[in-house]
Amino acid sequence: MTWLSQKPDPEPARTIPLSTTVTPQVAPIPIPTERGEKMEMPKVASIGKSLHVKGELSGNEDLAVEGKVEGKIALNGYNVTIGETGRVAAEIQAKSVVVGGLVHGNIVAGDRVEVAATGTMVGDIRAPRVVLVDGCRFKGSIEMDAKSGPAASIAAPATSRTVVEPSITREGTPSYASATKS
Repeated sequence: MTWLSQKPDPEPARTIPLSTTVTPQVAPIPIPTERGEKMEMPKVASIGKSLHVKGELSGNEDLAVEGKVEGKIALNGYNVTIGETGRVAAEIQAKSVVVGGLVHGNIVAGDRVEVAATGTMVGDIRAPRVVLVDGCRFKGSIEMDAKSGPAASIAAPATSRTVVEPSITREGTPSYASATKS
């Protein structure tokens, strides 16, 4: 009971021991399947910024690379995303590939390859759909074929292609000569 001019007794402060860690619980957002029967969590493997992997990566889930990978990435039927800090010196075979960092090696995709504005790609691309976003860097060749993909890269014979190479004439003006390579 308090009188008019008296303040009520304050409640004692609750303390948390130093050894207790409080972490907020965030539930992952489930993604519905095509039929909508049950909710599934996407399977995405991640190679963090501080990791450096040498060798062959293969598996049955999507891959996000923020660190370094050297060797070969074979994830047929799955997606590979190279983040802005990702550095890959490898041959990549996947369903789709998004390059936001640096890739030095050839890419064979069954669906599509996208080199983002922050991406640098040095190597050849073989996919039915290819997107080079304004601002990206690309050096290599692109082969777009509806039959692209890992199986087609082995079974399809090498085709000839026309390459246009600039040269400077004596007068200092550029001229372009084409040559057929097989």
